[in-house]
Amino acid sequence: MYLTLIFLPLISSIMSGLFGRFLGSQGSKVVTISCILFAFLFSLFLFYEVIIMNCVTYIKLSIWINSHLFNVDWGFMFDSLTVVMCCIVTFISFLVHVYSTEYMLHDPHLTRFMSYLSLFTFFMLILVTADNYVQLFVGWEGVGLCSFLLINFWFARIQANKAAIKAMIINRIGDFGLALGIFLIFIHFKSVDYATIFALTPFYLNTQFQFFSFSLNILDVIGLLLFIGAIGKSAQLGLHTWLPDAMEGPTPVSALIHAATMVTAGIFLIARSSLIYEFVPVILNFITFIGASTAFFAASIGLVQNDIKRIIAYSTCSQLGYMIFTCGLSNYNVGIFHLINHAFFKALLFLGAGSIIHAVSDEQDLRKMGGLKTSLPFTYSAIIIGSLALSGFPFLTGFYSKDVILETAYSKFSLLSHYSYYLGTLGAFLTAFYSTRLIYFVFLAKPNGYKSVYKTAKDSGIPISFSLFILTIPSIFFGYFAKDMFIGFGSDFWGNSLYVTTLNYNIIDSEFIDLSYKLSPLGFSFLGIGLGSLLYTLNSKFLYLSKLTKVGKFFYNFINKKWFFDKVYNEIIAQNTFKIGFDISYKLIDKGLVEVFGPKGLSNFVMNNSLQLLKLQTKNIYHYAFTILLGVTLTFMFKFVIIELSFEYIVLVLLATCYYFFKFNAKTFK
Repeated sequence: MYLTLIFLPLISSIMSGLFGRFLGSQGSKVVTISCILFAFLFSLFLFYEVIIMNCVTYIKLSIWINSHLFNVDWGFMFDSLTVVMCCIVTFISFLVHVYSTEYMLHDPHLTRFMSYLSLFTFFMLILVTADNYVQLFVGWEGVGLCSFLLINFWFARIQANKAAIKAMIINRIGDFGLALGIFLIFIHFKSVDYATIFALTPFYLNTQFQFFSFSLNILDVIGLLLFIGAIGKSAQLGLHTWLPDAMEGPTPVSALIHAATMVTAGIFLIARSSLIYEFVPVILNFITFIGASTAFFAASIGLVQNDIKRIIAYSTCSQLGYMIFTCGLSNYNVGIFHLINHAFFKALLFLGAGSIIHAVSDEQDLRKMGGLKTSLPFTYSAIIIGSLALSGFPFLTGFYSKDVILETAYSKFSLLSHYSYYLGTLGAFLTAFYSTRLIYFVFLAKPNGYKSVYKTAKDSGIPISFSLFILTIPSIFFGYFAKDMFIGFGSDFWGNSLYVTTLNYNIIDSEFIDLSYKLSPLGFSFLGIGLGSLLYTLNSKFLYLSKLTKVGKFFYNFINKKWFFDKVYNEIIAQNTFKIGFDISYKLIDKGLVEVFGPKGLSNFVMNNSLQLLKLQTKNIYHYAFTILLGVTLTFMFKFVIIELSFEYIVLVLLATCYYFFKFNAKTFK
């Protein structure tokens, strides 16, 4: 049953992808949905057996690589962290599959789309169930491949091509860091197996290695390289630019990527490697700084976006920042708890946005919507629930994890923990504000679209409505019922899957901080909701006039241009890289040195010198006598230079020869 859970999505992907023309659209729907449903049911059984019955399971399937000391098996590890991730991945994937049957109904390539979704699910399950870093890397690259295929699903669209290529390239940067981290782990630990590495980690606490003239701590470098992989996959500050552009794919893809699969892989990697990170406090501080900065940065950009899917995408980036910085503060269980809660309400928001787009003839611009409250009452209710859960409204799912994240951040009483607390609190205010803005523009504002669109706008059919209804239930109740189990005092839910040193464990301290700091995030969330409602419903002219001021225009342009990250990447980094590649790699090295000293240069040298030698054939005997005399003289001179003279004279002779060589090959450089 354990292996069946993993390979059912692969079977459904193969059936739909290779035999889709025989199964047809209806057959592909039945096969893929059935396989993912059974995978979800099996994951629930695993939850009972592994967590409730406390029976951690290891499976060695076969030998993969066996080369001297480098041994890698196809192995699977089912502990608390793995099983929780399996439940979330299969649950969200099942609902996305059901949702896609209506959303992609009229697409002629539905079978290919369903195949890609199932393959995406399979690789994510490979990633979370792996018992070694190499197998994790297989799943890591697999979800990257599937994201490229799904973002670029409508491959005839230029923007979809650009977005998919951008996602692939930026993720390669992070993947390169992860690969280097795995190489370094094997070089020093002589293994890539989790159990071996985690058992040996304390013995490498002060181990140094030389890199050029620098002496570096081995665990610090490994932790940093693994985190670079997480930055790329989880779209943290610096490598975040691919995530909003990934909205060019179909909406079900956005829900699957943002809620349960690709972007959560970075959080999973940090949590899985918690035993390494607990011994590298410097890297934990860096993780905290990047996560807190991302949480505020992405929330600020979401304020001015007009594409409904991009607003939700930036909220994903911001929420991932919360998860990252709480892991940097050693609260891995709180980070995973927020990951699970976030999966429910973020899938609800994306699928709700897809229902809106579906109803208004594929329009995504907020400014061309409005007044849809009466036309889409069920979708309106779903978006309200998802937005309030995202904002941390009391007693909804998001409230139980976001507030704990900020409370534990403040209770660390360090500079970085307070930095993350204050930025996280401001991020909560901005999140509530842009969520209110989205609801107002789509549902409450005066209609701004075409009359023909409003005449046909209505709630979606049964598959879409079913997915939204199911997601509203955990978005409301899951946090309340699961809080004590996941992060409660004395709970052994996570077992040995997460490791925190006694010095870093501070969830108890969070209960004793001042009440004002406990209530501040909630107060700022209410302030964001209230201010957004007030400004957009009663005094929208104030926002318009404030943007026309010099200061308002500066800040609006700065945020609307996404803090100029894309401008810096495109005009400074990318253009200079292309220029260096053309002028140095191509013209100087490839077409220059390689050609001159390579086949073309050699052929030109032989041809030019042959023509010069041909001129010596004058048919005059005194010329031949002079040539013989010159040859004998040069022979004795070279013998004298090589044997009697110093190295400097030999160098001069070689330089003169090179000058002669380049003189007759100058045309090559033109």
